[in-house]
Amino acid sequence: MGLLKNMLCKTLIPVLSFLTLYFNSDAQIKIIKGIITDAHSAERVPFASMRFKKAGTGKLSDSAGNFTFHFTEWPAHDTLEITYVGYRDFELPIDSLASKLNGQNTIAIGVKLERGKYINEVVVERKIDRGLLLWKKIVRRKKFNDRYRFSNFSYELYNKLELDLNKVNKEKLQGSKIFKPFKFVFDNIDTTEGSAFLPTYLTETISDYYYQKSPVKRREVIKASKTIGVNNESVSRLLGGMDQNIDFYSNFIPVFDKRFVSPISDNGSDYYRYKIIDTQYVNNRRLFHLIFTPKHKGQSTFEGDCWVHDTTFAIQKMNLRLSADANINFVEQLSLIQEFKLINDTTWFLAKDKFVVNVSPGGKKLPGFIGRKITMYKNITVNDSSVTNELNKNKLIEEVLFTPGAREKTDSFWATARHDTLSKNEKAIYTMMDTLLKMPVFKRYVNIVNFLTTGYYESGKLEFGPWYSMVYSNILEGLRLRFDLGTNRFFSKKIILHGYLAYGFKDQKLHSEADALYMIKKNPRFTLYGMYKNDIDYGQPYYGDITSDNIFALAFRKPNIPIKFINIEEKKLEVFKEWHSGFSVRLTGDNKIYDPLLNLPPKTIYPATSGEPLNTFEASIKLRFAYLEKFFENTFYRTSLGSDYPIVDFKYTRGISGVLNSSYNYDKISASISDYVHVSPYGNFYYNVFGGRTFGTLPFPFLDIAPGTEIYYYNPYAYSLINKYQYLHDKYIGINFEHNFGPGLFRFIPLTRKLKFRQFWTAKALWGSLSDANKTFNSSSYYTFQSLDGKTYLELGTGVDNIFKFFRLDLVWRVLPQPAPAGSSSGFGIFGSLRIGF
Repeated sequence: MGLLKNMLCKTLIPVLSFLTLYFNSDAQIKIIKGIITDAHSAERVPFASMRFKKAGTGKLSDSAGNFTFHFTEWPAHDTLEITYVGYRDFELPIDSLASKLNGQNTIAIGVKLERGKYINEVVVERKIDRGLLLWKKIVRRKKFNDRYRFSNFSYELYNKLELDLNKVNKEKLQGSKIFKPFKFVFDNIDTTEGSAFLPTYLTETISDYYYQKSPVKRREVIKASKTIGVNNESVSRLLGGMDQNIDFYSNFIPVFDKRFVSPISDNGSDYYRYKIIDTQYVNNRRLFHLIFTPKHKGQSTFEGDCWVHDTTFAIQKMNLRLSADANINFVEQLSLIQEFKLINDTTWFLAKDKFVVNVSPGGKKLPGFIGRKITMYKNITVNDSSVTNELNKNKLIEEVLFTPGAREKTDSFWATARHDTLSKNEKAIYTMMDTLLKMPVFKRYVNIVNFLTTGYYESGKLEFGPWYSMVYSNILEGLRLRFDLGTNRFFSKKIILHGYLAYGFKDQKLHSEADALYMIKKNPRFTLYGMYKNDIDYGQPYYGDITSDNIFALAFRKPNIPIKFINIEEKKLEVFKEWHSGFSVRLTGDNKIYDPLLNLPPKTIYPATSGEPLNTFEASIKLRFAYLEKFFENTFYRTSLGSDYPIVDFKYTRGISGVLNSSYNYDKISASISDYVHVSPYGNFYYNVFGGRTFGTLPFPFLDIAPGTEIYYYNPYAYSLINKYQYLHDKYIGINFEHNFGPGLFRFIPLTRKLKFRQFWTAKALWGSLSDANKTFNSSSYYTFQSLDGKTYLELGTGVDNIFKFFRLDLVWRVLPQPAPAGSSSGFGIFGSLRIGF
């Protein structure tokens, strides 16, 4: 009995006393709980240090950024301080929370940590650099941890992209007459992240992705795609897994059109400092917390941190942020996050990607955009015959396919199929955009913005423009007015019609063009094109450059160079057929009648034995191979996004007399090979090698005229110090080369580093000759054509790119030939151009 009594006194009575105290005082216990997240990426911050400054007590948040404090006595007049390496210290006065209790015992809060406070914490001199040693172990184990080590793998992929308009002044916009019809939109403005933002766009994609290491094959089958407002297959392809694969284990990580050095690059120690700041256990696994910062300013590097498994040295999670002086435009903040999970006892595999970027084209104080892209991976399979069987269906090494009905999935399908639930903002986007797209006033506003930015205005089934070609003036035509009219996708999704009329008030002549494109098949492309034109030949326009027939060209002409005018009447019929491999064939029948008008040899000096002078009919075949070339497409037209492989062109042309009164028989061949090549970390370069030969004695319009320019707007495809119609050849070869370094030497100068100037150099060479027969045939007192006669033409250039983020300045020298031929431009020129890019 004595023993039992003693046990009751020592064990049961204290337990009963504790329970009595607990239940009697439950009403007095107060709880503060919350989640700590990154203010930019919304990612949770694990193991943050929390301390009450007055009481001196504290704890760490858990591995998911959660924390909970219990108080029997409210910590009045105290301050909760939260610190984490790489973030600014956060202080929360407890008295500010007391009013939120309202008779409740629990307060739930969210803590958003802002970035900062990196450099001083990392630069620590030690005899043994534990951070550097850990980096070396990570690099040594890359071949065992990178997912591309597997012979094959597959997974289901879920992509979600959201675009928000940020820094929205709700009161100002609501008071504007322009936005009065859209007041309901402002109900969706969110202020939970500091500055107000308005969710505006959301797209989701679910696909099955397959990969094989040797031989390399990739396949993506898009099972579902949902977008309100943009039903564009090419957008869905680009947002799938094929083009959005970022591998932190690779040496370079793409950020828009740039390539940044990965912190775990094989040469990472040349670019980063490393420091281990913590060790924690998560799910009974020991993880090192490693942070890294750039060694040098102005390089393409990140700052951030990662958690590393202490046994396999695999990355469990990595957070990348742009360093403060990274040379990239319009980006205020950028976060790249990857999380990995174990799919068995030893195999880590990518589980989640997250990309968040704040883009501010007008500066930090003006509204911009927040882009948020989340990618999730599940149903992961590695080294399995099912993957090989699926990839055996490929006809190319890389294929992206849509299953039937992929873009018509129901809401009930998405509710169960998406890997993550939609937030309140994301759900509101679909409703808001659906309402906006049904409003005629919204369509009208979209058309106005489109007209100002692209030059074209849509009204119903018709399209007007471009506006920048409506008014022009030159010495031959005087004031020239032009009116363009065409159809659009609402008229037909198979055929598009276009035409214009132009009138010169000085020469009192009417010029015109009419053309039509019929889409037989869209993918792969199969089209029929017809065109009639009677107008002055202004040369071949290139994307992004100024042509000679618009109002902007007037301000950029070189002085003291006579303008050459030649009229062309052209009838063309063209068939284009493309295959999935990237091989295409273009068959063309083309009748051209030239009439030189000013500062060129007149038509009368070229007598024809039969037919009309300067009248030709050409039948040509053009072969092109652009392997795995990608495009951004609309209903009829598309813009090439390039290929990872060289692009090859070959063209054969046969001139035939007696067709539509044509006068000449001849043969022409031409070929080119071009490519954009990344040479990270030394930027990228572009090259184009081209050449051709003409067999026959012909007037100058049918020979090769070296591409020159007579304006000070820089044309990357023309020779800057050659005038139009200066050099004439029937045999030629040329090289165009441009190397963009990025910041280059400018990163060593504080001012130019701050201004984000970029460095480049260019080289353009040409070799050509003209047969004696063609020299004699084109000799006249009206105009003297020149030929290189086998000599080398070479111009070299350099300059400053990214001036005020929009402009490029080229300084170009003609090196050869020396001395310069008569009638040549100056041996040096300064050219400007508009360049918009990240």
